[in-house]
Amino acid sequence: MSNVTYDFSGRTAVVTGGAAGIGAEIARHYASAGANVAIWDLSAPEDTPDGAIACKVDICRPGQIAAAVADTKAAFGGIDFLSYNAGFAGPTQPVVDSDPATWARVVDVNLTGTFYLAHAVVPVMQERGFGRIVNMASLAGKEGTPNASAYSASKAGVIGFTKSLAKELAQTDIRVNCIAPAAIKTAILDQMTPEFVQIMIDKSPMKRLGWVEEAARMVMWLSSEDCTFNSGAVFDLSGGRATY
Repeated sequence: MSNVTYDFSGRTAVVTGGAAGIGAEIARHYASAGANVAIWDLSAPEDTPDGAIACKVDICRPGQIAAAVADTKAAFGGIDFLSYNAGFAGPTQPVVDSDPATWARVVDVNLTGTFYLAHAVVPVMQERGFGRIVNMASLAGKEGTPNASAYSASKAGVIGFTKSLAKELAQTDIRVNCIAPAAIKTAILDQMTPEFVQIMIDKSPMKRLGWVEEAARMVMWLSSEDCTFNSGAVFDLSGGRATY
């Protein structure tokens, strides 16, 4: 357990995909640091932190995002942090066996939704002159995971989008970074075959899955005012697997 503490009192964090998994842990960490928390997810949160609000949001629908922005501003006055964790892995299968509709849905959730969120939230951050955006990419976006073409392509897109947006906002006090985890122990792994998950574990020099707490602690630092000269960066969270 980390001994590092943060004071986010008076700040408001939006956590997409915050109903479960990595997002839920990030929401708990924000709340523990004193932030107001808005969980945006299609599903109801398993455990909502005290004082948090929950908004039902499909991040592929700009109208639902706009409504959630309005609800969050009404509740807390603004948005300071955006932690994007909504994700869809899809089935693990070769390109030639992939369903085009499923491929498109993976890209919509993982990549296009990231654009919709930034398009709606960045102006709110600009009003306050401060913001921290942390996008959850994946090591698959750096390496290209076989039999996961849509997921790999969409997460590579998240990395490219993060770098582009960061440069656009570099002369403001809005920082945009992303995290590229290897496999983290969450329910999303249930969408994959056990054999596929074991392959990912075997690739890790630490020979284990990552923990949601490890991802959340990194998001806390990236959200803090200690993070001033890092923007457009991709932070490895792979147990030593990444080679670049």
